[in-house]
Amino acid sequence: MVLVPHIFEDNVRAAVLHHMNDDHQDDNLLITRAFGGADGGKADVTAAAMVDFDGAGGDWSITLADGTVRAARIPWPGGAISERIEVRQQIVRLYDDACAALGVEPRPHE
Repeated sequence: MVLVPHIFEDNVRAAVLHHMNDDHQDDNLLITRAFGGADGGKADVTAAAMVDFDGAGGDWSITLADGTVRAARIPWPGGAISERIEVRQQIVRLYDDACAALGVEPRPHE
């Protein structure tokens, strides 16, 4: 049996994407540098924007150092989610995991 990831309502996706791309551009870079490689590993990312997400993970458009633009799908570290509050929790966890992977001191969370 194939499990279909939870699809969040359009207004939820729009709000999260707006917040991530307007207020957390540096976080997008850290997350995709740590996990945006073809094998889910490190990538030489120079620009990143979160373009969508569902209950299984987030989708980013990334620009690599050589100018290549491609998609990066990064699964939520805690597994499948279905509630709006879990989106923030999983993005914060991705950020913390990315900081650890890249040797960057994470900022405190509000």
